[in-house]
Amino acid sequence: MPYMPPFIAPSRHSDPVSALDQVRTIYTQQIDHLRSAMQRFVAGEAMPGHVRACYPFVRIHTDTVVRQAALEASGLSYGFVAGAGRFETTLTRPDLYGNYYLEQFRLLLQNHGVELEVGTSTQPIPIHFSFAENDHIEGTLSPERRMLMRDVFDLPDLGAMDDGIANGTWEARPGEAQPLALFTAARVDYSLHRLRHYTGTAPDWFQNFVLFTNYQFYIDEFVRLGHEEMAKADSDYTAFIEPGNVVTRRAGITREAADDYGAVPPRLPQMPAYHLTRPNHGGITMINIGVGPANAKTITDHVAVLRPHAWMMLGHCAGLRNSQQLGDYVLAHAYVREDHVLDEELPLWVPIPALAEIQLALEKAVADVTGFNGADLKRIMRTGTVASTDNRNWELLPGNVPQRRFSQSRAVALDMESATIAANGFRFRVPYGTLLCVSDKPLHGEIKLPGMANHFYRERVDQHLRIGMRAIEILRDEGSQRLHSRKLRSFDEVAFQ
Repeated sequence: MPYMPPFIAPSRHSDPVSALDQVRTIYTQQIDHLRSAMQRFVAGEAMPGHVRACYPFVRIHTDTVVRQAALEASGLSYGFVAGAGRFETTLTRPDLYGNYYLEQFRLLLQNHGVELEVGTSTQPIPIHFSFAENDHIEGTLSPERRMLMRDVFDLPDLGAMDDGIANGTWEARPGEAQPLALFTAARVDYSLHRLRHYTGTAPDWFQNFVLFTNYQFYIDEFVRLGHEEMAKADSDYTAFIEPGNVVTRRAGITREAADDYGAVPPRLPQMPAYHLTRPNHGGITMINIGVGPANAKTITDHVAVLRPHAWMMLGHCAGLRNSQQLGDYVLAHAYVREDHVLDEELPLWVPIPALAEIQLALEKAVADVTGFNGADLKRIMRTGTVASTDNRNWELLPGNVPQRRFSQSRAVALDMESATIAANGFRFRVPYGTLLCVSDKPLHGEIKLPGMANHFYRERVDQHLRIGMRAIEILRDEGSQRLHSRKLRSFDEVAFQ
């Protein structure tokens, strides 16, 4: 028989704050139950039954569609359901997602004029997702006791956390509610767990604007700029976080107790993340994803649950045109997807459109940082198609087959990550963009040599990074609501941003 906390009956709310308070109450009760049971289990106690706690849910019932006038007045591409019916989703981590949930609740109430129902779902919370950030109590278990966990607690159920909703392949069973969000609570928790592992930082530090890069040189420069900002008492940024949750507060800001838990890791994680924070998560997160589309897909699969306002790729590429020079920039306005890692989730016949807001911000940022405009700007930046491949040695294939395809596609540059990041942005409704820098021209005999590469890195990395950061400033100043384009929304879209 399940050993569960006392049942909290569903309640109805016409105020988003009270709805969020109820979500917090249920989640806290359920998590406390799991943590208490786990502590007793580690101490050697026998549990009175199978320990179970469940996620809170939010639900709405509506018998009307939102009127066009209301949609036009809001100017948003989210915040409403597609039609009449019952819609719901499970929720997790209200401490992390509180402001996000509050906004989604507010829009649902505003657009539909019906009450929100908040209650306890039947979806179990896996025990692994109940631990606090610095809890490691399971590490004291013997192998036999660890095996017994499977009988006593709920473990992650992959069937409850697939990406069918985001992929547009999910279909409701008879009597089942339609989804309100792209991700279930279990899927969110799964990714939060993975983000800790891959990036070496807590999900709480991630900001709403994310830069990806494929070279450590960019990270080195970001670290330098981050500490530079922390030395300024008047900086808009409040803290700089490095792997191991090592926190540097801005000059004049008192350290917090949790900062003492941070420690430099003995080795960097697979895809280290660095966070330059602002209030309301309005700062910049930068992640070195390394080389290859598999890493690009892996990290964006998990960052997506944080619902960032935008992510962009800054990295190096091979220039494919004779007219290009080393150090020239490429602003991607289309992608050739030869990465293959998303072929099942997002078929190749799906186009990946350029997003005007991101494109304009990146172009303006290049002009602001370099000082070039008009014809002069065109001499250092080419707008065109970027091809991404999963074969690092594509130029060695016989018969010039890849070269022919890239020429037919009108590609101007090639890398291994950009199309993946853009495609996953499209798939997960996260605005995306790409600005690359030409570091070699293999089709024209200009390959990377040590001296030339070192000179290139010194000359371009600082400028390229500043362009990316300037683009984020532009997007932030224009307002994040403009970013979430209807281009990224499907016919029967979920309500949550």
